[in-house]
Amino acid sequence: MSEKALQMKQNIVSEIAEKLDKATSCVVVDYKGLTVAEVTELRNKFREADVEYKVLKNTLVRRAAKQINKMEEFNDEKLVGTNAFAISYDDAVAPAKVVKDFAKEHPNLEFKMGYVEGEFYDAANLESLASIPSREELIAKLLGSLKAPISNFAYLLDAIAKQKEEQEA
Repeated sequence: MSEKALQMKQNIVSEIAEKLDKATSCVVVDYKGLTVAEVTELRNKFREADVEYKVLKNTLVRRAAKQINKMEEFNDEKLVGTNAFAISYDDAVAPAKVVKDFAKEHPNLEFKMGYVEGEFYDAANLESLASIPSREELIAKLLGSLKAPISNFAYLLDAIAKQKEEQEA
């Protein structure tokens, strides 16, 4: 291998290492069996969720993971086959949610493994993580729960006031 090619690969590994280091989550999926149109649709869904989706060489990802001393599970045993990487820098659950939603209609897309906020997740754990409601949904449910007793109390006071008006009339 020429010096120039080696330098290019080292630059790519450094770039991948930087992305993995900054990421709040990195989900690895097996995309084998998806058509070009389906992969394009998947890329668009990731883009909408502000998630970076890349097909990277496994060897380069392994080297990058070693370089940053993170993601030990990205090794020769587990990181094999056709893999794509969904990387999020903000919403740690977004990649898993996109994959789960997309896989409902395209069962060829499968979770393999990932890291979410520094913790390793296997395929089953990623599936569970994707089922958790988003932060916004949880806040809405909480506010709804807090609002219900107050609303009921207001209706009760209104009913009592109307009843007293009827009795006085």
